[in-house]
Amino acid sequence: MKNIILAAGYATRLYPLTENFPKPLLKIGESTILDRLVADIDRLECIDEHIIVTNHKFLPQFEAWAAHAKYSKSIRIIDDRSVCNEKRLGAVNDLLLAINNCDLQDDLLVIAADNILDFSLQGFIDSFFAKKTSMIMCHHESSVAALQRTGVIVVDGNFKVLQMQEKPLEPASHWAVPPFYIYKEEDLPLIKEAVVNGCLTDAPGNLAGYVFRHTPLHAWVMPGRRYDIGTIDSYNEAKLLFQ
Repeated sequence: MKNIILAAGYATRLYPLTENFPKPLLKIGESTILDRLVADIDRLECIDEHIIVTNHKFLPQFEAWAAHAKYSKSIRIIDDRSVCNEKRLGAVNDLLLAINNCDLQDDLLVIAADNILDFSLQGFIDSFFAKKTSMIMCHHESSVAALQRTGVIVVDGNFKVLQMQEKPLEPASHWAVPPFYIYKEEDLPLIKEAVVNGCLTDAPGNLAGYVFRHTPLHAWVMPGRRYDIGTIDSYNEAKLLFQ
């Protein structure tokens, strides 16, 4: 299984901190946002490589990070060639770029690089192998306003996904979907055809919605908290929590 980390955004809401520096490499305590993700994933036995997709502007910083990183699995940095926020490719195109450039024919763990988790992804991996379908994460969200800003799913008793919504005005449930996915190797053709068939490319949740309409998809309930580093306030909060 390959670990693909989507890290090609420009984090404009964190300016001036991220105007010339990538958000995933911001320090949180003695580590970085990215290292806190990779440190856990690197311990997962099924993972054999980390593939990080970044933009051309921040490529040197990620290459320098990779050169000094001390992980047991190899690291590959992919340049999506974009140079500014207005010309970004979008998360779905970045994932497709990694698949095509690296000629991937593997199960894929796909995560957004601007999150911190206080739990291991081992349970997510175990659920994937148990269900034998592509997987998404979910967590219960009581705030309707928060649900209107994220993906929302409806599931059955076995957490098979029955319905998916992206930033709905009227959420169909209180199950929110963070940007963490596992796509089985057999479903990779769906990723390749999604953009051709009109899948929106800005958010990775759009791709999961496309895959769901063509093959079974299950959800795994997060056992802890996720910290989305999207604003200066959320970054400062994370620094206090993890100092």
